[in-house]
Amino acid sequence: MDMLLPLAPAPKDSDRIAYRIAETGDGVTFGQLEARSNQVAHLFRSCGLKRGDHIVLLAENCRQYFEICFAADRAGLYYTAISTHATADDAAFIVENCGAKLWILSEAKAEIAQHLCDVSPIEHRYIIGAPISGCKNWDDAAAKQPDTRIADEAQGLDMLYSSGTTGRPKGVKWEQADEPAGGRTMLVELLGDLFNYASDTRYLSPAPLYHAAPLRHTMAVIKLGGCVTVMQKFNEERALQIIEAEQITHSQWVPTMFIRMLKLPEETRLKYDCSSLKIAIHAAAPCPVVTKEAMIDWWGPVLHEYYAGTENNGFCALTTEEWLQHKGSVGKALMGQVHICDDDGNELPEGSSGVIYFSDGHPFSYHADTERTASAYNNKGWSTLGDIGRLDEDGYLYLLDRKSFVIISGGVNIYPQEIEDLIVNHPKVLDAAVFGVPNEDFGEEVKAVVQLVAPDDAASDELISYCRDHLASYKCPRTVDVVEALPRHANGKLMKRLLRDRYWPEA
Repeated sequence: MDMLLPLAPAPKDSDRIAYRIAETGDGVTFGQLEARSNQVAHLFRSCGLKRGDHIVLLAENCRQYFEICFAADRAGLYYTAISTHATADDAAFIVENCGAKLWILSEAKAEIAQHLCDVSPIEHRYIIGAPISGCKNWDDAAAKQPDTRIADEAQGLDMLYSSGTTGRPKGVKWEQADEPAGGRTMLVELLGDLFNYASDTRYLSPAPLYHAAPLRHTMAVIKLGGCVTVMQKFNEERALQIIEAEQITHSQWVPTMFIRMLKLPEETRLKYDCSSLKIAIHAAAPCPVVTKEAMIDWWGPVLHEYYAGTENNGFCALTTEEWLQHKGSVGKALMGQVHICDDDGNELPEGSSGVIYFSDGHPFSYHADTERTASAYNNKGWSTLGDIGRLDEDGYLYLLDRKSFVIISGGVNIYPQEIEDLIVNHPKVLDAAVFGVPNEDFGEEVKAVVQLVAPDDAASDELISYCRDHLASYKCPRTVDVVEALPRHANGKLMKRLLRDRYWPEA
């Protein structure tokens, strides 16, 4: 059997582990991944799928996840991974919107699968696990196929949907290049070179694979011959155990994970040896300066931060050493050029705060949504993700907030991220969200909603006083509500719209 994976260097022994699921210990070798992804590619062809067609996958992190994605990647298909938190209506919307010709759901999502059977005319329906009426068993169907390579391999692409933090999810689409499968794609080149992914990489992924960064980074590591350990669900102490036990060299995190690990009891946190880490990557949301300083003190100068979106229209990054010289920055542009613009798309002077645009970046569109695609570009052809930021004199980018989250109180712009970064570093707080709520005199006032480390009836008043001691008065929350947990995607992005809508009845 000819090996397509990994790209380089080819493994001397196909029995070497490509990835494993941490909780189950289910490991898959490069040889098994090659064989199974070939079988799945044959299954796709037997269902009539051809280059450029779409499939949908909705499942927890499991052994089959990579087998399906690598098969689509070598069969020239677009593959769309859906969040396990999606509702049945959201899943149906995505299946219809992307034009899927085949979908695969896990047994745990049987209710959604039944809903899709009822509303979708798609013929090819599969379940990983116990089948339901109208669906075939995925493993049985794949196992019947040959494990040789299909004759018409072509390079596929993911087409992932944005988190939907500010509205209906958007399918981020890149045009497929007409090239053979298994080449060094743009993402493999970018991520592999920047983070030194190689055959000796031992990578920990503590996040769901339906998100862009976990899926793209783990697939790049495997293609370059490294070994990936995937957690089914993040647990702060378990992650530290894995780093020590498996001598993890590379990992990727979001700031909320850092915060939760830092708030472990010190004797728990420090009993694990994390010295094998060479690179700890973080992205997806701005990291509070105090949090990052604490992580550097703990793990050393191994933190690498980047700023990019599922759209990958631009890419900024920086090392620990650079960050210490530009604290709070998310890096300099490595792909595309950053511009700070006003609301009309006109470029602003250096040091000004405004909407972040990229020129000369990777082109993208929102699938079947010309209006949203057009709104992401200005009249110069530069594109934006809708974030607010500024550039310093050395060209380093600083994120301020999402444009849609800015609070306008009495005509003054207030950036919630600054307030959230302060509150979340209070010892009693595990998570925080800040947004605007109605105010008859000023239009909006600042509201904070927090998750506490432990129940505390006095926490709300204490946090208001804490903010008044550290912030200008107009930035301070007038009220603080306590909830059991904030609605966050597993990639760390806060679904602030869900919180905000509770306080804006007309929304």
